[in-house]
Formats: sequence, structure tokens, C-alpha cells
Amino acid sequence: MKVFYAIILTLVIIGGINWGLIGLFDYNLVDAIFGTMSIASRIIYTLVGIAGIGAIAFYGYGRAIQKG
Repeated sequence: MKVFYAIILTLVIIGGINWGLIGLFDYNLVDAIFGTMSIASRIIYTLVGIAGIGAIAFYGYGRAIQKG
């Protein structure tokens, strides 16, 4: 399960960095690497979106750690 959480966290970080670059510099790193709305970039966007939904589980995970 730790690997699953690490993958989710990595994808959420990638998405956050990309959104930060878009907001600050109007530069889309995913599109620059994989092409604008190419199949590869759409897969990346989909995986980041799924990871964002999966990150909701971190709320429960954090509470479980706090309870010990």
C-alpha cells in the first residue's frame, strides 16, 4: 500500500508543479514535453486526475496514523 501512496503523491506533485507553472508563467510543462493534447499528454492528465481523487484517501490515512 505504501507504493500505491507514493505513486499517488508523485502524480499529485507533478500536477501541482504543472499548474504552478501554468499560473505563474503561462507554461504547460506536460504539453511542452509530450505535445499539446497528444495521446501521451492526455494519459498524463488522466493519471494525475485519478491520483487527485486517490489522494482523498490520505485524509483517512493521516487520521489512522494520529490514532496510532
